[in-house]
Amino acid sequence: MAVIRALAEADLPQAQRIVRVAFGTFLGAPDPEHFWSDLDYVYGRFAAEHTAAFAAEDDNRALAGSNFATRWGSVGFFGPLTTRPDLWDGGIGQRLAAAACDQFAAWGVRHAGLFTFAHSAKHVGLYGKFGFHPRFLTAIMAARAGQQPQTTAASRYSALPEGERRDVENACRELTRKLNEDQKLGINLLGAKDHAESALLVEALRNYQARADTIAKALGFPGYTLGQISVRTEGQVVRPIAFKAMQATAMADSGGAPPPPIEGGKNTVTVVVSGSVILGTSSLPR
Repeated sequence: MAVIRALAEADLPQAQRIVRVAFGTFLGAPDPEHFWSDLDYVYGRFAAEHTAAFAAEDDNRALAGSNFATRWGSVGFFGPLTTRPDLWDGGIGQRLAAAACDQFAAWGVRHAGLFTFAHSAKHVGLYGKFGFHPRFLTAIMAARAGQQPQTTAASRYSALPEGERRDVENACRELTRKLNEDQKLGINLLGAKDHAESALLVEALRNYQARADTIAKALGFPGYTLGQISVRTEGQVVRPIAFKAMQATAMADSGGAPPPPIEGGKNTVTVVVSGSVILGTSSLPR
């Protein structure tokens, strides 16, 4: 009968190998020994402070499999749970799952889960013995990979003639300058149609802050902190502006006097600013 114990550092190379071979075999990889050779599901979890690692030994005291239980506060999950393919269907996986569930109980976990293969009745049935039930069934789809025709041309800077490199450098410098200029007040203004719309966004934000001032003073608070702000123009969110506070205790928006529209032919631009104001001591520069 397999013995379950704590995984030791000396077990890690073999545990990593079992993970590769087990998943490679189940997924039908042509060379399971080298499957997922660029991924680490063992060393990182073993070293994490919020993870408990378990090992299973066979009758010869050789490593037969491993499992990792992870805690995020009151939430826990385990995996990857793997055993050597030559020992499959011998009950080792069930004992490793039981060890993780016992660890959840010791931690006081209130919500537990795991990831498994939704199309495998064996996996779903195993974890169902411990009270886990399918929640999200992921459809696993496949398509034959083929060479796609190249639709865009590319060139390397090193391959350019000396006479063309200066023009490319100037073009990159101008693009960088434009990007830096457009990052005003944390808003990406690359989508703005012209400078008038950019000015309108700034004005709307100032009106929003003035409204927050009015609310704080009217309610007798010495100051306030702006929470997350969302700026929308023509029905599309430009980008949320994340300040230090993320939760609202009082709400404010620019629903008073609407910002003036821009008249340019038949185009009309409307800016709406909404967000939250946390009343208390101000953390904004005054």
